[in-house]
Amino acid sequence: MTTVAVLSDIHGVRPALEAVLAEPDVVAADRVVLTGDIVSGPRPAQVMERLLGLGDRAVWVRGNADREVVETVDGKHSQHAETVWAARSLSDKHVDVLRRLPHPLTLPVGGFGEVMFCHGSPRDDDEVVLVDTRVSRWREALADVPDDVRTLVCGHTHMPFQRLVAGRLVVNPGSVGMPYGRAGAHWALLDGRAPGGVVQLRVSSYDIPAAVEEVAGCGMPGAREWAEEFLTAANSDVDALTAFGPRDGRAAHG
Repeated sequence: MTTVAVLSDIHGVRPALEAVLAEPDVVAADRVVLTGDIVSGPRPAQVMERLLGLGDRAVWVRGNADREVVETVDGKHSQHAETVWAARSLSDKHVDVLRRLPHPLTLPVGGFGEVMFCHGSPRDDDEVVLVDTRVSRWREALADVPDDVRTLVCGHTHMPFQRLVAGRLVVNPGSVGMPYGRAGAHWALLDGRAPGGVVQLRVSSYDIPAAVEEVAGCGMPGAREWAEEFLTAANSDVDALTAFGPRDGRAAHG
């Protein structure tokens, strides 16, 4: 396995997913790794079926929203409308798939060696770590990662980046369905055919006004407002970093 397309935070946005899956480099990839938050959004069942249709090419990793959908099915209260919608829309088969998702997951990728895929961080699917998170917090989050894992791919914060942390390469592909900072369907390609491996952060364009209209008619409460906010990337990267920043513990360190 030398080429891996990484799709994160699809959030049930079918048009965005279709745009990425149509990319030649995704079609040709050895594996498509899904790093969580797959269905919590307008078209959960359709997105599940599309991804299940990829068969063994798709490798699934649990996100916090996937876990919360299962918890909602099991009777726990959720304050997120898209989570409740997904819980009501999915079949028992879909929920069973989500229930069994691993977190984190490590795979060998030619050119990179062992690569760990997670959602928030390896230790917590809901942990926030950002491009500007202090190194000491990153070290805490990665403390239990084996030494032979030199590349980590995460999701959760919907903003693409790659950076070095104490000699490890950390990659976030951004969000397919709910991008912050720039519209489009964001994803990443790990290409191990080049010596040492190359990471490419990609963004696929699609007809966003048409997608807004599709989402608006899906039946999810507040669907139009949701689509107009998230599909158009109304939240800038600065807005998102400001909102998420306190969750990485930076306030306690000045």
